[in-house]
Amino acid sequence: NLAFNLEQLAAAYRELYQTLAQLTQEELRGRTESLASSYLAQGVTFDFAGEERPFPLDAVPRIIDFDEWSRVEAGVKQRVRALEAFLDDAYGHQYCVRDGVLPAALIASSQYFYRQAAGIHSANGVRIQVAGIDLIRDEHGEMRVLEDNVRVPSGVSYVISNRRVMAQTLPELFHSMRVQPVGDYPNKLLHALRNSAPPGVEDPNVVVLTPGVYNSAYFEHTLLARLMGVELVEGRDLQCLGGKVFMRTTRGPKRVDVIYRRVDDDFLDPLQFRADSMLGAPGLMLAARLGNVTIANAVGNGVADDKLLYTYVPDLIRYYLSEEPLLGNVDTWRLEEPAALEEVLDRLHELVVKPVDGSGGKGLVVGPDASPAELEKLRKKLIKDPRGWIAQPVVMLSTIPTLVEDGMRPRHADLRPFAVNSGDDIWVLPGGLTRVALPEGQLVVNSSQGGGSKDTWIVGGDAPQRSVRGPHEPGGLAGLVADQASVTQAIPIIYDAQASPDQAPRDAGPLSEQQEQQQQSGVTAC
Repeated sequence: NLAFNLEQLAAAYRELYQTLAQLTQEELRGRTESLASSYLAQGVTFDFAGEERPFPLDAVPRIIDFDEWSRVEAGVKQRVRALEAFLDDAYGHQYCVRDGVLPAALIASSQYFYRQAAGIHSANGVRIQVAGIDLIRDEHGEMRVLEDNVRVPSGVSYVISNRRVMAQTLPELFHSMRVQPVGDYPNKLLHALRNSAPPGVEDPNVVVLTPGVYNSAYFEHTLLARLMGVELVEGRDLQCLGGKVFMRTTRGPKRVDVIYRRVDDDFLDPLQFRADSMLGAPGLMLAARLGNVTIANAVGNGVADDKLLYTYVPDLIRYYLSEEPLLGNVDTWRLEEPAALEEVLDRLHELVVKPVDGSGGKGLVVGPDASPAELEKLRKKLIKDPRGWIAQPVVMLSTIPTLVEDGMRPRHADLRPFAVNSGDDIWVLPGGLTRVALPEGQLVVNSSQGGGSKDTWIVGGDAPQRSVRGPHEPGGLAGLVADQASVTQAIPIIYDAQASPDQAPRDAGPLSEQQEQQQQSGVTAC
């Protein structure tokens, strides 16, 4: 039996509660274990300390009411618009510096500001084709932005995968609760990529550039390429000739117009960045500068991911959009300011300190959980390089019901909505990726720190289009899954009568030098 009182649940959770209350904890746990086995068999995994593990999916979804989601959606769109304007300005005239909105040193000192990207524009002016905006709900119930991800945001494949398996697990609820589908994402992304193609190209050739099979997000790269119906390529498949990019095929070179890259900036072009990179192709940046290829997301977007720049985003919204922020930030100290540094050094034991260029929870120090030796080591780092760090109060993230070993318990969670910018419109995927901290009391939700995920249901609003057949009619389950998520053989529908593969297929052979260069921009950065 569930340990939650029905009267204490939000209205959106009541129908879910009534369904789950009919199941025992053993039945729920059995479904969770079945999901994990299914993920491992399909390769839906993440790298943890060199070991491939199934991405943990909780059988109890997160539910968000449509009216609340509408406010979140508007706030995400606003933030993406402001970051687009900032990036265009940062790699252009820098009016925001001239007008005193932020200091010039902030841009120039950012690790991810690349002067090689100055003056490069896509045909429709979009630099952020895909954004992942991490949100938390604080102890007062208010949604706040935790960080922005506009370089190579990952995790959407798990949104699609989670929805497919949950549609098979709880099919009746999808019909009765009017859950908004997520299957439009590949079409929206492909539309945005095609819209950014160089001028004069009527039928652009789009490719997905992956670092290769050893990358922790390789499953996502293959899934998105398959769902969009485009080629998945590695750097060795591309060649630059005469300022244009071509893909090697069995029929000879084929022109490439748009590259949806899942490779970090430093590895894209050995002529401009790391000379030892084997993951990109020499000449990509020249082709982009000449306007012969579009690289999405744009090179140099990482300056907008800088956690020090994050503290200025509300001011940037007011400056570029003449609007008040719809989603607030978490209170943050800028340690390059002497007074802020002094205060933080006095309160290290009660604050969260983050490196401005960190991801995946790496380098983060939670003061109340740190030992005196760790705090002293951190103190020396802050004094030596205050620009490289920010500090925030310990935010008590809201909790949601989660199935753990000892039953249903509250666990802390965040939310990463994904926004796709076509230049004509910014579309926000209904729901996004909910990450949950599985250990009790843990506030870090990253999978690299032992976190898991939940399917995120946006309920209410206009009823989405659905298959004519019910979930229990012949072919009805397949129709429901097709309605809710993208149709692909990469994530097959598993029926009760089917036997699951014993284990996931694995790539044989020793690790190559290329693996050492592959950036951890996949699930470990979630």
